[in-house]
Amino acid sequence: MATSYPVDITSNLQSEKAAADRPAIRHIGFSDLLDALRLGWEDFKAVPSHALVLCVIYPVLGIVLARMVLGYSVLPLLFPLAAGFALIGPFAALGLYELSYRRELGLEASAWHAFGVLRAPSFGSMLGLGALLLVIFFVWIATAHAIYVSTFGNAPASTMPDFLARVLTTPEGWRLIVVGCGVGFLFAAVALCISIVSFPLMLHQHADMTDAMLTSMRVAAKNPVAVAEWGLIVAVLLVLGTIPFFLGLTIVMPLLGHATWHLYRKAVETPLTSPSHEAPRKEGEKRYAADFPSVLFQRKRRARFFDSSD
Repeated sequence: MATSYPVDITSNLQSEKAAADRPAIRHIGFSDLLDALRLGWEDFKAVPSHALVLCVIYPVLGIVLARMVLGYSVLPLLFPLAAGFALIGPFAALGLYELSYRRELGLEASAWHAFGVLRAPSFGSMLGLGALLLVIFFVWIATAHAIYVSTFGNAPASTMPDFLARVLTTPEGWRLIVVGCGVGFLFAAVALCISIVSFPLMLHQHADMTDAMLTSMRVAAKNPVAVAEWGLIVAVLLVLGTIPFFLGLTIVMPLLGHATWHLYRKAVETPLTSPSHEAPRKEGEKRYAADFPSVLFQRKRRARFFDSSD
């Protein structure tokens, strides 16, 4: 028993240190959500050219993948796909967080700067959480497919009017809506709780995947109403973004991506520091495209020179 006290003291000190290292969580309200959307819109207006490059590929890719995997009409999965973008949206918006980060610091922000996130020390953790969200997305699509098949069978809807008539004018269709929305809510709640601030935190503070997910869950636990309202805002905007033919997502997804960064800044108390993953620019070392590839060997020649001088 006597030897257990030092162990207990050490474990207590370690737990207290871990608790002290955790970022503080603020209380946020509906006004903070609206302000995050406003700031996100300002970011989108400042750098609008990245929308097509970073965002339009996701709805197109989702439809193509569903077509390839299921091998038949994707009409029954249009709504599940639109809802599913809320699951992978936080990962898809990585470059947008980088742009909002730079704009908040007053740094230059262009479409090319979005790829700076690839140099982040925690990029591997971002990929890990992104893979987890992608798994949740595909499980949701498979579940939605199973719900539709169990309700209407394997016969696909031939046209959009036929599909809408099935869903909106039959008891089976209304049962599909109720069950599908209920199951989809569970998927969305899980994804929202583990990712609402995870990716901005990993980019900004270089947190690992576990700490980022725990911080997101702490934000959800401390602000359940605000997080639920944010989830509703995301769902409504994504539904509006499907009109027409998912093209609205090219505006909705970057808007939500930028707004998520500002939501993180409001919900998590962290100092605003410059990006450590940005390569410092040294004065007097200007490089031009015409110098490639000889510029690659300049550092080696310099290193050999200094080695020989020693």
